Amino acid sequence: MKNKNTAAWSAAKSEEHYGFKRWGHGHFEVDDEGFVEVRPVPDGTEIRIMDVVDEARDMGLRAPMVVRFQDLLRHRVERLNKVFRQAIKDEGYKGEYRGVFPIKVNQLREVVDEILAAGKDYHHGLEAGSKPELMIALAMHDNNQRLIICNGYKDHDYIRLALMGRKIGKRVIIVVEQLSEVDHIIEISRELGVRPLIGFRVKLQTRGEGKWSSSSGDNAKFGLNTAELLFAIEKLKAAKLTQALRLIHFHIGSQVPNILTIKNAVVEATRFYCQLSQMGFPMGYLDIGGGLGIDYDGSRTNFESSMNYSLEEYARDVVANIRDICDHSGVRVPDIISESGRAVVAPHSMLVVEVFERINKKETLRKQHRPKEKHKVVTDLEAQLKNKSRLGRLERFHDALQKKEEALSLFNLGYLDIENRAAAEALYWQICEQIDREGNESGYQPEELHDLKKILADQYVCNFSVFQSLLDHWALQQLFPIAPLHRLDEEPTVNATLADITCDSDGKISSFIDLQDTKDYLRLHALDGRPYYLGIFLTGAYQDIMGDLHNLFGRVNEVHVFLEPDEPNGFYIEEALSGSRVSDVIEGVQYQWEELCRRMKAQIDAATRKDLVKPREGVRLLEFYENQMLNKTYLSIESAAKKRKRT
Repeated sequence: MKNKNTAAWSAAKSEEHYGFKRWGHGHFEVDDEGFVEVRPVPDGTEIRIMDVVDEARDMGLRAPMVVRFQDLLRHRVERLNKVFRQAIKDEGYKGEYRGVFPIKVNQLREVVDEILAAGKDYHHGLEAGSKPELMIALAMHDNNQRLIICNGYKDHDYIRLALMGRKIGKRVIIVVEQLSEVDHIIEISRELGVRPLIGFRVKLQTRGEGKWSSSSGDNAKFGLNTAELLFAIEKLKAAKLTQALRLIHFHIGSQVPNILTIKNAVVEATRFYCQLSQMGFPMGYLDIGGGLGIDYDGSRTNFESSMNYSLEEYARDVVANIRDICDHSGVRVPDIISESGRAVVAPHSMLVVEVFERINKKETLRKQHRPKEKHKVVTDLEAQLKNKSRLGRLERFHDALQKKEEALSLFNLGYLDIENRAAAEALYWQICEQIDREGNESGYQPEELHDLKKILADQYVCNFSVFQSLLDHWALQQLFPIAPLHRLDEEPTVNATLADITCDSDGKISSFIDLQDTKDYLRLHALDGRPYYLGIFLTGAYQDIMGDLHNLFGRVNEVHVFLEPDEPNGFYIEEALSGSRVSDVIEGVQYQWEELCRRMKAQIDAATRKDLVKPREGVRLLEFYENQMLNKTYLSIESAAKKRKRT
């Protein structure tokens, strides 16, 4: 049943309220019936996301689930390459663009597969930052025109693997991050009889911006300073490997919000490139690293969850600055490599969660306890609640707060019973709610009252784990767009924060995107007993990989969606992956689930012998325990309507 304000509301108002047009980049919108749609390809077919959720449920998969729109991922790869090619053409640049995907951003096979397929015509390659990632890159690399860039700390085996790729004809470039790696590369390349391709990562003085600004500067974890660069050059000359040096690399951090930072870094790195070319090294490649951002909040600013530039501006500025400096130095321009990962994969996947419970302090406190004998502190608060017009809002808040603290002090000293304390707390919150409502009417909110909405907000409990599925929100306060997937033709009337199902007070989302700054709550719909689904968008970068097993909540269900005009809803689910079972995560922490079942059986058998349970009951208990081992780690949510029907 829709609320009374629904008539004055519309799907278009919801679309504006949740910012779909600002952060959705043309991919996400709301239809006239209040459902969120995704358009994976510009000017292409729209898919109603709730149709995907319903089809997945028919296949036995329920929220929480990751939904991947593979056509959107393909589009992002193609667009990146096309935009750089257009910038190269427009700027009269004589080199090429050679993109590589940094596997660390999302190592999942289905993601890497799709990127390589989409980038085939562009020779889009791979970047590895570890030995396991390099092993993936070597095996998945199917075109010797594609590059493999090797970053990160390297032991002898890592270097051998890279040189093995060179031996079988692959374009593998080993990027020196530490000076000691030069000696190891020289030694192992001689041992294997392979001429390496080498790059140097330089520590730029240009400072990054945002959460990852420490990736550059003197204290950066990786890279060579200017003195170390010269030492590395001497080592290559002594080893007669001057022809091996082909690349200069830099990285100023992920999600760089300010285009000026990128411009300055490109200028500084190009100076290094030109100097090395003039010293007689063949060079050929300039790797500008990652950093291309995603506008998570849609503000188009240099706020850390946004970016003040477009992809087109990014490509033009990179190309033009490299060209200008190379032309001025009389050096042939390099092929440009970028390691854009977040910008490629973030938009293609989203997390769908189901809200199953509402924690509302106001609802219980409105049912005021009536002490047999009211204490004066209670009657004082009752008078404040009734006489609201006599005093200003801020003064009433101060008076109510004083009485609440007085009640707590009296309780701790033994002068106030539990019924009077409950009544005092209920009256305090009723006064706060009254003051907050008046603030909405007046339009002015004194500074001390700003937090009232946050304090009074409900908690919507969702069936997922922040630590498994949105680790960056917890660890880095990364903001993600969040919105209901349906009922958007109804006005949202509840201020809410989101709580997950972990036993951790940090398992929550209490900071949300806003056009001006951030919000402490999200406006959602009242729960009505039917399933209520929220979408958490732009989660395709890092979140799939970096999640942990807090409380042993494992990977969620996952579906891969492809466009298909011949299907009734315009799509089909190409692959459905079931989430982690209890037995899976238990084995990950060094238990054998069969052994746990054996131990449980022994204890149930002992209880049966003691006549604590009957034999048939014991069998049922053991069956239930064993069946739970093969179930998902998340809650099996039933709607209130289903529960009523069953009873």
